[in-house]
Amino acid sequence: MDTKAIVFDAYGTLFDVNSAAEKCKDKIGDKWVGFANFWRTTQLEYTWLRSLMKRHKDFWKVTEDSLDKSMKVFNIDMNMKKDLLNLYKILSPYPEVKEILGKLKDKGFKLAILSNGTQELLNELVKSNKLDNLFDDLFSIEDVGIYKPDSKVYDMPVKKYKINSSEITFLSANTWDVSGGGNYGYNSIWVNRNKAIFDNLDFKPKNEISDLTHLLKII
Repeated sequence: MDTKAIVFDAYGTLFDVNSAAEKCKDKIGDKWVGFANFWRTTQLEYTWLRSLMKRHKDFWKVTEDSLDKSMKVFNIDMNMKKDLLNLYKILSPYPEVKEILGKLKDKGFKLAILSNGTQELLNELVKSNKLDNLFDDLFSIEDVGIYKPDSKVYDMPVKKYKINSSEITFLSANTWDVSGGGNYGYNSIWVNRNKAIFDNLDFKPKNEISDLTHLLKII
């Protein structure tokens, strides 16, 4: 595998998107998992719909809009909104993330994040988890003004590093993102953390892993 850069999706791949709701589960109650999943699904749907409608809002505003709807659907006290949003800024990484990133860095790989998140969100996310020294770049879709899986997003690392798309190994837990990167030309790997079924979107990854520890055997 001729890899010159390893690029990661952030939300759901490196960082647990349900961790904000989980930290409030005592207040939310047993419905916190359903609420967290609904919030995430609505958030993604809003990014796709806004891209199609050409009505762009940045990811933080989309996150707030989708939270507002989700809290109403699940009848959650709106006074919790500020706490949930603040927790989203400092989502917890998955347990193996820091160790594996460190090992990949030691091997000399260029490491980056390619995300729907704003630059401010990504900076705070990596700094709050003490991961900022491990990444060469944090690519935000705000630089191109449209969300994944538009090809303009996947263009960014290729243009920055002046390499071929096939020289980028891209990891995401989101099947539509894996397909977006794969159809663009990346060597896309699916991080299947939840034993899900892959979508039918004209691309099947050669490699599927349950967490990042298995990446060391592939790369």
